[in-house]
Amino acid sequence: MLAGLEIPADERLLVGIDGADDAGVYLLDDDRALVQTLDFFTPMVDDPRRFGRIAAANAFSDIYAMGGQPLTAMNIVAFPIKSLAPTVLRDILIGALEKIAEAGAVLAGGHSIDDPEIKFGLSVTGIVHPRHIWRNTGGRPGDRLVLTKSLGTGVLATALKAGFCSEDEITAALDLMEHLNRLPAPGAGDNENGGGWRAAVHACTDVTGFGLLGHLGEMVADDAVGAEVVAGRVPILPGADTFCAMGMFPEGGSRNREFFACRVVREAGVDDVRFDLFFDPQTSGGLLFAVDPGGAAALLEMLAAAGHDARDIGRLTAEHPGRIVVRAADS
Repeated sequence: MLAGLEIPADERLLVGIDGADDAGVYLLDDDRALVQTLDFFTPMVDDPRRFGRIAAANAFSDIYAMGGQPLTAMNIVAFPIKSLAPTVLRDILIGALEKIAEAGAVLAGGHSIDDPEIKFGLSVTGIVHPRHIWRNTGGRPGDRLVLTKSLGTGVLATALKAGFCSEDEITAALDLMEHLNRLPAPGAGDNENGGGWRAAVHACTDVTGFGLLGHLGEMVADDAVGAEVVAGRVPILPGADTFCAMGMFPEGGSRNREFFACRVVREAGVDDVRFDLFFDPQTSGGLLFAVDPGGAAALLEMLAAAGHDARDIGRLTAEHPGRIVVRAADS
């Protein structure tokens, strides 16, 4: 749809629409660049306050995935004001405010429209040092792949909508969707020469609608590196495999599997259900890092200290550039 559009160029736009990055980055000066993103969607839960928290956490992830720190947020609201009580919208906004405060940002305003279907999210502006921007490409052979959240939110949300489970039965998944991918501010955990875990990160993205293998596919899309994922290392949410086996696989997951199949090689012994879950579209999913093997332990330690249950799930390779090999076990 963008083909043929004349989009103005600006040398201060460091990250724009030419790639598949998570946010745009605009240079202010030698030490500061703005990171800008927005995201919104329809409710996946009945609890409006929880929905507000999940939508806000999801929007902030794009800032964290670029290595930035959020500064301001603005509400994006579509709401059927004539058919639903205003208290429902108030609760959504309260939930979002809880996450905005937790992220250390401030609400600067927003915009609302009357719409038959609820939609909510945030536009977020953050800041990053121009020399410390993380992109979703740039990983190097040997880098370890580190994932901060378990998979399965798409399957569990599908099971919830179909009435196969209650919100209480998938509390772990909903709590995980609310969990901010918040990272320590630049300089925390680094040595005086600017090293440490942050400098060891060569690429980063957040795992959302394209699923794990879709977003990893973007990491290898420049054909500079390949990737290997060890199926048994990838964390899966409780119940997700059971519901997936029952057929509660979202349509978006099937589209992901079809679209990214050209980049994925599945080795013998990889479980069918687990393989499907690697394409499951995530809501407010985790960050996926490509990190220098010498800094992987420091990154995992930092993530654990920040409250993330991060896992090393594989590596980038010089072999099979542009392809992802899913292995049943470590080679």
